This record gives sequence, C-alpha cells and structure tokens, in this order.
Amino acid sequence: MRQYRVAFLCAVVFLVAGAHLAAQEILTAPRYFEQVAANYAGIVDYIANVRVSTESENMEGELFYRAPNLIRINFTRPTDQVLVSNGQVFMLHVPRYNVTLQQELRSRGTETLANLASAQGLSLLRRNYSIAYLDSPAPQPLSEENDLMVTKLRLNWRTTSEGFRQLILSVDEDMVIRRIEGVTVNYDRITFHFDNVRLNQNIPATRFDYDPPSGANRFHNFLFEGDS
Repeated sequence: MRQYRVAFLCAVVFLVAGAHLAAQEILTAPRYFEQVAANYAGIVDYIANVRVSTESENMEGELFYRAPNLIRINFTRPTDQVLVSNGQVFMLHVPRYNVTLQQELRSRGTETLANLASAQGLSLLRRNYSIAYLDSPAPQPLSEENDLMVTKLRLNWRTTSEGFRQLILSVDEDMVIRRIEGVTVNYDRITFHFDNVRLNQNIPATRFDYDPPSGANRFHNFLFEGDS
C-alpha cells in the first residue's frame, strides 16, 4: 500500500511540474509583439518588394525604408507612380492623372500600413491597439496560396481616433512582418504584402528626395491642414 501511495505522489509531482513548465513556455501575444518590436528597433533600413491590395485595385513596386520615418515606394504597377515621405512631407505622384498629392505631416505623422512595419510604427500600435493572436500562437501558412509559416496577430483599436479599426500582422520566424491587413474607419480593406525583404542595406537619405514632374498638377494638404 505504501508503494502505491509513493507512486501516486510521484505522479502528482510530475504532473504539477509539467503543468508549471508548460505555463512558463506560453508566450502571450503582447510579449510576442514586444519581441517583434525589439527586432525592428535594431533595423536601420530595409528594401522589399511590396504588393498593395485594395477592394478595387492591386499595385506592385519596390519599397525603401530608413529609420526612423523615411519611406519610398517606386511602383511598377501602376507604372511610374511614386509614394514618398521624408518625415515632414508626404507625396503621392499619380502619372495617369498627372497629379501630385502633397501633405505636410503633423507632429504625430500620417499612418499608412507601409510605415507601420517599423520601430516607430510598432510603438504607435503598442499604445493604441489591443493585441491578441488571430487564432493561436501556433505558426500557420500565410495564405492558401503561400505556405510560408507565420504567426498572426490581431490588433483592435482602443479609440476611434485611429486610422484603422483592425490590423492583422503576419510575422515570419525571423520576426519580420510579411503582411499587414487593415480595416479602415469606413470598413475599407487594404493589404500590404512584403516579399524579398533585405535588411540593413545602407540606404542613403538622398533616396527619399523626390521632385515630381514640373508639369504635374499639385494639390497641397489634401488630407488636413499642416502644422503651422
């Protein structure tokens, strides 16, 4: 009888110890997000092939990012379209309409899905969104067409002052964001896909200088009045 009691107690100890170790290994979504943010804090710049999908249009191009807030996309589809921000002014040149939209940025900046994939962007998300796993902590394929294994996070806005109601971040095993899906205030959906991401490429600041064609019609502060 004593042997059975000892065996039972040993089994209980192993079960409790195993449960304790399993609990220690669980990585919560906010903690996982912090790991992703820490990785981006060490990224000086990157280049990536980018695809932008909306409900009405698909665009493709090459994205250049340099910390803390320089971004440029040279589009190949539509041809010669350019999106660029030097941290003070945001410009979008649309050749098919011969138009350049120019926006003086406020101190907080203008959020786009592209510049959320940065240390500064992730810092904004940490403050302004609740963070959870989309389904579970387990990696899953990026999509039905792409078997790249990623961890998916779901971010929901804390206040209605944010530009996106919900964001879904897909992060690969190297802690690099490979896709961001956003739902805007008006329930429009937009997705940024990042492929062939090349980190710390020593991109010069001059890459983010842009002079739109002289004959293009310019519209200043088309979103809101700039800071005075």
